Amino acid sequence: MNNTLIKGLQLLEVLVARDGAMGVSELATELGMARSNVHRLLQALVDMGYAVNDGGRGSYRASLKVWELGARALHRLDFREAAAPAMRWLLAESNETVHLSVLSGEEVIYIDKLDSPEPVRAYSAIGGRAPAYCVATGKVLLAWRDERVDAVWTQRKLHRYTPSTLADTGALTIELAQVRQQGYAVNRGEWRASVWGIAAPVLTANGLAAAAIGISGPAARVRARGVRKMTALVVEAARQASVLLARGNPLA
Repeated sequence: MNNTLIKGLQLLEVLVARDGAMGVSELATELGMARSNVHRLLQALVDMGYAVNDGGRGSYRASLKVWELGARALHRLDFREAAAPAMRWLLAESNETVHLSVLSGEEVIYIDKLDSPEPVRAYSAIGGRAPAYCVATGKVLLAWRDERVDAVWTQRKLHRYTPSTLADTGALTIELAQVRQQGYAVNRGEWRASVWGIAAPVLTANGLAAAAIGISGPAARVRARGVRKMTALVVEAARQASVLLARGNPLA
């Protein structure tokens, strides 16, 4: 086996397992390697985008690319097949556009959707993307992801797309904690001012959020139909999809 590859993967595993950034000496001690070898491997990981030099201070941490690869691997599971019956049920019960989303870096990707039969409805496209912190499915997926990547949000300025966008990182962190506790997220015009959304996680058997299922529609109509009522429908659809996903992938 390629010894350099093995050591590089071991180094990456250590970076992923730690909450904070680590220095070269600390990594060398933990791995039982020479500092020069660790430094060389770190540079390779940085060049490939799997690690970042934290603030240029000589400490390193795993990058979001690691989680993006994990998200892509999860795509191999047939989310759409598992979620399809629940999506059809949710469309029939809510009459609003239904989305199935996964997280890719700092964005969500819509991997499936069912359009509302209403003449006025929320527009989206399969394969389309949206900032995760601005939409309900994205907030759900952020709330269920590994806490070690939360630091990304505190190190950048979030763009305000509408007056309702939660662009304050402190407030976003608090909301994500609340989303995880209550089991669903609501987007109150944070991506497009006239569109509201509600989403809940599709969970694997071991409690990871493989995807998020949600609805979106004109703000006035969602409010008129009742956010509490619509939330109950979304949470039930996500539960149905989670059950089917676990049955189809019992080791997931």
